[in-house]
Amino acid sequence: MTITSIEQLDFSKRYSYADYLKWQISERLELIKGYIMRMSAPSREHQKLSWNLEREMDKYFYGKPCEIYHAPFDVRLPRLNERNDKEVYTVVQPDICIICDESKLDKRGCIGAPDLIIEILSPGNTKKEMKEKFEVYEETGVKEYWMVDMAEKIVLLYSLNEQGKYVGHRPFIEDETLHSIIFPDLNIDLTRVFA
Repeated sequence: MTITSIEQLDFSKRYSYADYLKWQISERLELIKGYIMRMSAPSREHQKLSWNLEREMDKYFYGKPCEIYHAPFDVRLPRLNERNDKEVYTVVQPDICIICDESKLDKRGCIGAPDLIIEILSPGNTKKEMKEKFEVYEETGVKEYWMVDMAEKIVLLYSLNEQGKYVGHRPFIEDETLHSIIFPDLNIDLTRVFA
């Protein structure tokens, strides 16, 4: 059955990516372990910050095999080797993601963990959402995860260790240069990002 209204969805029910594909509604939604998360429209400030980040990143990634994508762009995060649409229960739309393995890209987006995910926090983000996304990104092998706090003008950077757990690094503040862990030559001037 095709879903045309958000009222037709049961927020207590677990859905798969196969279900998600049948939804023809205007609201932006993500699935975290099968459960629906509403996404609010990004503010003007959010959009500007995202664009500033992308512009700084493009200087580094231009001409390299990695690709930059921004929301709305579906990233399916299967557990283990479950690649069938009915077996995938997490579909997110990160603000920005970097994907270096071309085999993870298809006509519908990305299937598998991007190398780097950047989420820009805004008043609409809930603590529950932040915790659940952190856990999902860690579990599915996203090598590096940045949480950008617009209000505080800081970036929290996490990278996967050899045991597959995130290690938090010191916060980067607005007048510093952020140094990526997995891309050692990627340096982001946060003064320009938060301008």
